[in-house]
Amino acid sequence: MQDFNTDIQKLFLEMFLSDAEAFVRCQGIFESENFDQKLKDSAEFIKTYVDEYKVMPELEIVNSTCQTNLKDASSVGVEHTDWLLDTFEKFSRHKALERAILKSADLLEKGEYGPVEGLVKEAIQIGLAKDMGTDYFADPRARLEGLKDNNGQVSTGWPSIDKKLFGGFNRGELNIWAGGSGAGKSLFLQNMAVNFATEGMNVLYISLELSEALTAMRIDSMLTGVATKEIFKNLDDVEMKVRMMGKKSGRIQIKYMPSGKNANDLRSYVKEWSIKNKCKPDVLLIDYLDLMMPLSVKVSPSDLFVKDKYVSEELRNLAMELGCVFVTASQLNRAAVEEIEFDHSHISGGLSKIQTADNVIGIFTSRAMKERGRYQIQFMKTRSSSGVGQKVDLEFDVDSLRIRDLAEDEQNSYQSQSSTIVSNLKKQSTVTESHHDAGEETALREPGEGATIGKVTGKAQSSKLRDMLKSLNPEE
Repeated sequence: MQDFNTDIQKLFLEMFLSDAEAFVRCQGIFESENFDQKLKDSAEFIKTYVDEYKVMPELEIVNSTCQTNLKDASSVGVEHTDWLLDTFEKFSRHKALERAILKSADLLEKGEYGPVEGLVKEAIQIGLAKDMGTDYFADPRARLEGLKDNNGQVSTGWPSIDKKLFGGFNRGELNIWAGGSGAGKSLFLQNMAVNFATEGMNVLYISLELSEALTAMRIDSMLTGVATKEIFKNLDDVEMKVRMMGKKSGRIQIKYMPSGKNANDLRSYVKEWSIKNKCKPDVLLIDYLDLMMPLSVKVSPSDLFVKDKYVSEELRNLAMELGCVFVTASQLNRAAVEEIEFDHSHISGGLSKIQTADNVIGIFTSRAMKERGRYQIQFMKTRSSSGVGQKVDLEFDVDSLRIRDLAEDEQNSYQSQSSTIVSNLKKQSTVTESHHDAGEETALREPGEGATIGKVTGKAQSSKLRDMLKSLNPEE
C-alpha cells in the first residue's frame, strides 16, 4: 500500500495551489481532516478561501496566514495532473476508510452493525468523475467508428429481426422478450444462446426457473436437430454432435439460481466465472427478470411496479458495466391473453420495465400457430431503431425447438394472411336504432351487414377471436 506521508500530502497542496483546475476536480472529495496535523490548517484555509472567494489563494497568502512553508509547484507540468488525480483519490479513500474503521470499533461493541456497513460502504465509494464525457465536435469519425466497433450491434441470429433493429442488439443495453405464460420466453432465450455460441461468442445462461439439466437438454435438441423425446434413444449420436459443435463454437455456461436473486449475485457469479476461465462473457441471458429482487431497496414482492423498476435499472447498469449483450424476459399480464397486438399496458408490473429497457419485443402465438410451426414477434420498444409497431414472423420446429427465419416468399405470404385476419378482428361495431312494438332498443350492426346482430357480449368476442386464430390452420 502506498505511504501517504507528510511530504506527499504537502505536495498535494502545492500542486493544487498551482493548478486551480485540478483542485476544482478534486473539491468534492477534498477534506482537511484527511491531512496530518501540520497541514490540516492549510488545507482547511484553502478550502474555506475557495468557497468564499471563488478563487485559489496565492501561495504567499497561505504561508503567511497558516505559518507554513509550502513551495511553488508551477514547474510541475500539466502532464502530471493525471498522477495527482489518481493519487489524491487513493489518499482520500484510504483516509476515509481508516476513519470508518476507527469509528466502527465503538459501534461494534454496542452491537450496532448497520451503521458500520454504511460507514465502510461510503468510504469505499469515494472517487472522482474522471470521464468528462464526449466532446461532440472533436472527432466525428472516431466517435461513430467507436460506436460501431465497441458498442456496436451483435446479430441476434435472425436476419429478419436484425433488420428491424438496424443490425441487432447493442452491447451494454437491456433487451427484454415479453410473453405470456407458456408463450416461449425460455425457448427464445435458449435459441439465442445457440445463435450466439455458434458465432463464437461466450454465453452465460442464468436460469431462475428451469433446471440446468432441462435447459441443457433443450439446447441439445436445438444444436443436433434431434427431437427432445428422441434424445435418449440416440445418445451416441447426440453426444458426438454436441462435442463436435463445441470444438468450433463459443462456450455456453448454464447456471441455475433460485428466484429472489439480485444484480450483485449475478455480478459475483460473472466475476468468478471470468477469473476461472480467464475470459469475459460476450452474452448474458437471464431467465427471467420477474423472478429477481432489487438490490438497492427492500420492497414487497407484491409491489410489482416498484420492484421491477429497481431490478430493471440495476440490470441495465450491470449490462453497461460488463459491456456485454444482455437479454432477459418478462411476463405479459392477463389483459394480453386474448390480444393479438401488444402495447405497454400488457407488460406485467406496468411501464417501469419498458421505460428502462432499450428493446422490448413481444412474443405472440396460438395453439394453431404452434402446430403450424409459427411465432410472431412484435416490437414494442426499440431505442436505437424505428421498428416500434412492426412485426416479424418466424418458423418454429416443434421437434427440435429451433426458431428460424421464414423464407422470404413464405414470410410475405404468411404476413399477408395474418394481416387479413387481424383486419377482420379489428372491425369496429356501429350503433344503430332498431324499432320494435314495445319501444326503441339500441342494437349493434356490423359494417357492411344489413341485419342487426344484437349486443355482442365479451364471451362472444372471445369465441370470435379463437375462431379467427384457428383459421390460420386450414387443416383444423
